[in-house]
Amino acid sequence: MITVNKLLQNQSSYIEDCWERIEGKLAVTIERIKDGMPHSTFDGVYDDWQDQKSWWTNTFWAGILWLLYRETKQEHYKEYAQSIEAKMDEVLYGYDKLHHDVGFMWLLSSVMNYELTGNEQSKQRAMLAANILSARANIAGGYIRAWNGDKEGWAIIDCMMNIPLLFWASKMSKDDRFKHIGIMHADKTMNHFVREDGSVHHIVSFDPSNGEVLDTPRGQGYDSGSSWSRGQSWAVYGFVQAYQWTGKQEYLHSAKRIAHYVLTCLSQTGYVPPCDYRQPAESSLLDSSAGAILACGLIEIAKSVPEAEKILYLQGAISILKALDTQCGVWDLSDEALLTNATSAYHPGAFKRAVIGNGALIYGDYYFVEAICKLKEMMK
Repeated sequence: MITVNKLLQNQSSYIEDCWERIEGKLAVTIERIKDGMPHSTFDGVYDDWQDQKSWWTNTFWAGILWLLYRETKQEHYKEYAQSIEAKMDEVLYGYDKLHHDVGFMWLLSSVMNYELTGNEQSKQRAMLAANILSARANIAGGYIRAWNGDKEGWAIIDCMMNIPLLFWASKMSKDDRFKHIGIMHADKTMNHFVREDGSVHHIVSFDPSNGEVLDTPRGQGYDSGSSWSRGQSWAVYGFVQAYQWTGKQEYLHSAKRIAHYVLTCLSQTGYVPPCDYRQPAESSLLDSSAGAILACGLIEIAKSVPEAEKILYLQGAISILKALDTQCGVWDLSDEALLTNATSAYHPGAFKRAVIGNGALIYGDYYFVEAICKLKEMMK
């Protein structure tokens, strides 16, 4: 039976070549984007969301820059990332436009800055963001509410990727109150979002007074009861992180169950995810970002399970990354993105900046880079 070390040895040339292509392309695109806040590409050029600094994806470019800085120690990557982080103070201290995605927004900026440089101001920013996230907890309902407005009982699968900020905050403050809220939300998600077959809901609407399930709205997938691929990926990666922070085996079991369902689906699609694993057969919508996120989660599962289980998840991650590379990757300068064929939502509605199938999403690029960095680290 092949071992993890043997698998990584066999893939070492690919991993190193892929990293060289990533680094080479980003070294060029950074000269235009600099400390911008890209979200998606239109006609091959990344847009800039600095006119809406509260948008949830506005620090994914900073996250890419921090990964580049960690790998290369080139100062300009750090300087641009810190500039983006400073611009986000307007949103952090403004507060009123913030919601459940503060985890994404400050994990990839302030937490990464603090972990790499020891910047105390970054630690303070991230702790403030954690307090804001914890304040969104509905204790009676047992969940962290999504978004703002009139959807008081709504929670979403994406939030599994935000609660690591709470676990980090407990570690930093030596105060388990943040951790308890993260566990509360993870338990609620595990019990009410994850279906028996490993598929997940995107949204669950709870009675805010007692936490009873009222509805499962369609969200960004094809329909209620379908299987939005990016939501599946958030769930895999989110639950394995929750396990790593808490040691609760139930979270690892949930991550594995969801992963098994998704890997089965992907074996039928050539390992590039459709927008929804249950979309109509005639639909050709893909979401490369779902694949990149999933690859990161599978690598973390591989790190968390006994030796005999590791190969399944690691080989799955590599198969996905290679499929994304060959089918969705753009390695010349014809498009500023690394991965195209992304989709924001199956039904974009009136969202003017939606990406449907043929553009890029910055978080797809981020998680692709993160996944390759994880494999490089494992090779060491």
